[in-house]
Amino acid sequence: MTPLIYSTLIISLGIGTTLTFASTHWYLAWMGIEINTLAIIPLMTQSHSPRATEATTKYFFAQATASATLLFAATSNAFFTGSWDILQTNNPLSYTLMTLALAMKIGLAPLHSWMPEVMQGLTLLTGLILSTWQKLAPFCLIYQIQPHSPNLFMALGLLSIVAGGWGGFNQVQLRKILAYSSIAHLGWMVLILSFSPPLTLVAFSTYLMMTFSLFYSFMMTKTTHINSLSTSWAKIPTLTALTPLILLSLGGLPPLTGFLPKWMILQELTKQDLALVAVLAALFSLFSLYFYLRLSYTMTLTMPPNNPAGTLPWRLNPSHNTLPP
Repeated sequence: MTPLIYSTLIISLGIGTTLTFASTHWYLAWMGIEINTLAIIPLMTQSHSPRATEATTKYFFAQATASATLLFAATSNAFFTGSWDILQTNNPLSYTLMTLALAMKIGLAPLHSWMPEVMQGLTLLTGLILSTWQKLAPFCLIYQIQPHSPNLFMALGLLSIVAGGWGGFNQVQLRKILAYSSIAHLGWMVLILSFSPPLTLVAFSTYLMMTFSLFYSFMMTKTTHINSLSTSWAKIPTLTALTPLILLSLGGLPPLTGFLPKWMILQELTKQDLALVAVLAALFSLFSLYFYLRLSYTMTLTMPPNNPAGTLPWRLNPSHNTLPP
């Protein structure tokens, strides 16, 4: 891919997101999301591998379905209310369809099944764009239509926390683990959105910062599999020493950065007399913490046989293994 084409696609991503941010009309907001989708598809296929082509096809079908549903819901809402304004989404059926379409756009459970498979077929850089930048425009629309149905958002949030934690249990591919991590974190943001939108922005900003740092770490060490984490010490020791802190922060372990948004969300849910929801969210987040701890353990406390630091003399000299006569 030439630098001119690559620059054009990156600029298109920025224009699409900016158009959605600046829109108060559903049609313009939908157009911005479509520009984003069309701009990232060539970036997904730049490796020209069958896996990348498969991931791009799955992504296109999922996004096309969500976009068609979103446009249908916006048209129906305009038919019933006489307004294309984003803040005037008052028809219950249109509102539900819009929410589900946007949930599919960003990968919220139970409409999340496309995201791990797509992430697995992408490079780490394209996966970073998909996990961060591509979520800005749909999340902006969810943020604007959120006040109408807290029960729907709480259900989507709890399901995403469960699916994100449970799905990453037996994964060995880091890109799939990061996809499930994204699903779980989005669940926390959506869970509190109806009660404290500013707190959602705090959680989203923290998620973007930590996800960018983790992707950057994996890109620098060229790590895509859990088994190769233990050899990253030999590549960039300083960066490898900081990566477990990022992983534990994503898991919400105190006193790291990722703990603060979750603690504030649980506190706000308790203030809203939703103690049961807060307890369930805290318990389900332990699933995610498990595979973050697993990655941290693999990265810091294991030493593979092919690591020069772990090549002991008795492995090199077979005579040391024989007993004296």
